[in-house]
Amino acid sequence: MCRFVDDVQSAGNTDAIDEICSPEFVNHSAPPVVPSNCEGVKQLTAMFRQAFPDSYFIVEDMIAQGEKVATRKTFHGTHQSEFMGIPPTGQQVSVGLIDIVRIADGRVVEHWSMADNLSKMQQLGILPLPGDMEEASPT
Repeated sequence: MCRFVDDVQSAGNTDAIDEICSPEFVNHSAPPVVPSNCEGVKQLTAMFRQAFPDSYFIVEDMIAQGEKVATRKTFHGTHQSEFMGIPPTGQQVSVGLIDIVRIADGRVVEHWSMADNLSKMQQLGILPLPGDMEEASPT
């Protein structure tokens, strides 16, 4: 799991995906327009690295039980290129996320993820912060 975080997520090395992920890999958290297989992980990795070229992940916690490994981590990066239709904002973001993977025969077979996307959109300036919402509301 550490290699996936360091080599793929933080360094953007999409070649390592084929070594780390099983050919039967399924990403249960893939966005609807992205394949849920290894190719989809490559697409997502490339998309994030293009939009946030200085991005990196810090693992806050890692817990393993049986075939599953859970990580709580923080994504850091500067929005420098289009991201999901959002033009570059130049904003720095720090987003918490939790990943769970199932490992079999030394390779990642399944993946589930939850990220704080609301906070990410607020940090990018796409959505208002809670205090800003009252000011924007008509009285």
